[in-house]
Amino acid sequence: MCSLFYSSVLIDMIDMNRNTAFAIAGICGTAFLGYCVYFDRKRRNDPDFKKKLLEKRKQWQTKSSGGNTTVMPDLRDVEAVQKFFLKEVQLGEELLASGDHEGGVEHLTNAVAVCGQPQQLLQVLQQTLPQPVFAMLLEKLPSISQRLATSPAMSAAVPKPEEPSSATITDVDDLE
Repeated sequence: MCSLFYSSVLIDMIDMNRNTAFAIAGICGTAFLGYCVYFDRKRRNDPDFKKKLLEKRKQWQTKSSGGNTTVMPDLRDVEAVQKFFLKEVQLGEELLASGDHEGGVEHLTNAVAVCGQPQQLLQVLQQTLPQPVFAMLLEKLPSISQRLATSPAMSAAVPKPEEPSSATITDVDDLE
């Protein structure tokens, strides 16, 4: 009989503990939601919030919509191309080492675009770069070749076709 009494008390305590646990979890959840609502309202009513939000959006747009300010060298000037190549490789390696994979890949892509032997450079990069970073590099190669083709340095290197002259050909028959 004693064990029956203890078991019924134990069951009642477990039910009470379960109910208490649910009550505590409900109170904590409500407190967390109140905390979120309070700070969200405080953030939205901040007079500088909209200014900061607009500045962040402008920075993001300029960064994602071609904020790349890399100026391609004149491809006819071998020394300028070599300097540009070395600078881009160095910047790419520094950015990759600091954890900025997108920036590093952008600079390495520029280096591949002006490289005299891009296949050999790509083989070296494939061996040295992690696979996801190398995949990003391969994805950006078509876009850099388009940008290189439309750059002023490239248009200066390619001679423009001559326009047809306005001279006419006259047929002279001197056989008679």
